Amino acid sequence: MADTAEEVKADVVAAPAVESSGEITTATPDVAMEPVSDGAEHEKMLSAARQIEFYFADANLPYDKFMWTLYIKDPDHWVPVETVSSFKRMREFAAFGNEWVAKALRLSEELEVDEAGLKVRRRTEVQEPKGQFERSVYAKGFGDEDDTLQKKLEEFFGKYGKTNAVRMRRDEDKKFKGSVFAEFADFNTVDAFLTSDPKPSWDGSDLLIMTKEAYCDMKIKEKGLSGKAANNRRDAMKHNGKGFNAFREMARAKAGSAKGGKSEPKQDIFLEFLGSKILIQQDEDGNGSVKEEDVPYVPGATLKFVGCGGDVVWSEIKDPIKAKFDGRAPYIKYSRGDNEGLVGFHKALSERRSTR
Repeated sequence: MADTAEEVKADVVAAPAVESSGEITTATPDVAMEPVSDGAEHEKMLSAARQIEFYFADANLPYDKFMWTLYIKDPDHWVPVETVSSFKRMREFAAFGNEWVAKALRLSEELEVDEAGLKVRRRTEVQEPKGQFERSVYAKGFGDEDDTLQKKLEEFFGKYGKTNAVRMRRDEDKKFKGSVFAEFADFNTVDAFLTSDPKPSWDGSDLLIMTKEAYCDMKIKEKGLSGKAANNRRDAMKHNGKGFNAFREMARAKAGSAKGGKSEPKQDIFLEFLGSKILIQQDEDGNGSVKEEDVPYVPGATLKFVGCGGDVVWSEIKDPIKAKFDGRAPYIKYSRGDNEGLVGFHKALSERRSTR
């Protein structure tokens, strides 16, 4: 998940927060008493309220670093209405002003607004969601992205039941992959989506659909992972990968306090790569990466392939190459549906060997 609310809100669906049990004393009268005469205006206000409900939802708040920072900044967890009104998915309501947004929020059963209409917060304490991974589905075949796609996706999945989040999947360059992960609120809706007759389709073409768990298993099999590597891959997809996780951060802070606040300094870790040692950059969560400028260019160690038509599976590329080149599995950068990809070898190849 991206670290800024602006980025996060571009890729998720507005949906009511998952109900949690802890109560916070309310400061706003019963929202049902707020009269709204115009039907269209009422629906518009509900739409704005639902979007902000999503920002505060259990499915989003503890995994959005920017929103979580706002949430814990105030001891009573009040967040300025002006701030949440400025988020990307709220731009369509910007012309109505913050006072209008505050009025819309008084229609919410999940959130409360302070007496002055300047701040908003949850009515309940944050609870760690259960079963997110199991209640999520993967769907592919949504074509190219335009400014209306996110809203269309919200409406599409909403036909099958209540959703907590719909996340558009993107590549390293932030380009939409044509696929999404949708988290439904209950297992019955998951079943309704997967067993729908006719099968879910987009622009007249059937979608490739499966549970997120089945998608994870498929990728593990395609990449030939097993043992610890397979478990790490599954855990990464199940627990938000390298993204921010407030529950994980709180657990680490608690563990640090139990040790008297002392922590051992991180030691430098190096990666052996084609005869060079590259320093691994570690973030505060212990995740590692290398700087692009530290990776040496080795002629003959990388090949580009084109013309696979987009229907080739990962193993169909890996296995023949592995058999021909010392039995070692090469690194392959390829996503099903693409017409090209890259292959990285453990050593530079001679011109004769690279063309055989």
